[in-house]
Amino acid sequence: MSRRPIDITTPDLTGKRALVTGASDGMGLGIAERLAAAGAEVVMPVRNPRKGEAAIARIRRSVPDAKVSLRDLDLSSLASVATLGDTLREEDDPIHLLVNNAGVMTPPTRQTTADGFELQFGTNHLGHFALVARLLPLLRAGRARVTSQVSVAARRGEINWDDLNWEHGYHGQRAYSQSKIAFGLFGLELDRRSKAHGWGITSNLSHPGVAPTNLLAARPEVGRDRDTPAIRLIRWLSARGILLGTVETAKLPALTAATDPEAKAAVLYGPSGAGNLGGPPAEQRLYPPLRSADDAERVWRVSERLTGSAIPTA
Repeated sequence: MSRRPIDITTPDLTGKRALVTGASDGMGLGIAERLAAAGAEVVMPVRNPRKGEAAIARIRRSVPDAKVSLRDLDLSSLASVATLGDTLREEDDPIHLLVNNAGVMTPPTRQTTADGFELQFGTNHLGHFALVARLLPLLRAGRARVTSQVSVAARRGEINWDDLNWEHGYHGQRAYSQSKIAFGLFGLELDRRSKAHGWGITSNLSHPGVAPTNLLAARPEVGRDRDTPAIRLIRWLSARGILLGTVETAKLPALTAATDPEAKAAVLYGPSGAGNLGGPPAEQRLYPPLRSADDAERVWRVSERLTGSAIPTA
């Protein structure tokens, strides 16, 4: 089955500073490359310096004059997040675009971050929450747009308020859904608080649909030594243009949400095809678990407490 090309136009971003988490491979690398090609200065905080250098080399092959640089970041360590925040605040350059893209998905057994949080909740949500808290002055100075990458897994499920860290009865997929629901609620609450307190930040959400990214591939660092059956099926369907997206199309909703002058705050962008699994990016209705402002405010308060990252309103 032939696949009709899908792409978007990225506006000129000359003079803008962008930060993309998870940019050493996959969707994040594709997002960083497109931002650099549009003229942005792109900061790529990575956990693995070797992968980061390879990513920069790839970007410079296609964009010879790219303004790209690496920083160290392990989102599963609040100390690492704090160090990056201190580094960037010392540089004192406003951040105009922040794409919170990095994540881990469904370790087969329960794992924890350096700070003792369940790995998915701690990395996908709490690490990014702490990062935004640390970078808030730079985001305010740049009147930034913050785009947070959620997942179709946030379409259903709930937050396990009584056991946020899944110490009792770990379930990888439910824990993943919780992390993305919490992350989405945070992104929406960030926009509410920015409006209420005049921060000048706009915040929205994106999701990539379903595509053969590396989230479900073999990842020894999360205890997965071989590809899952799910990723093998996803690759087979994607390669044949059946229902799903590709790694190239999966990055487009986040790029739309982050760069399109018409993109709205507090809105979810994702693929517009059947089941929102693939197709061109478009605005979508918020998933039911993301619609409660009370839950969003609760996530914010809990996240401040767990990370020790109180975000002042003034």
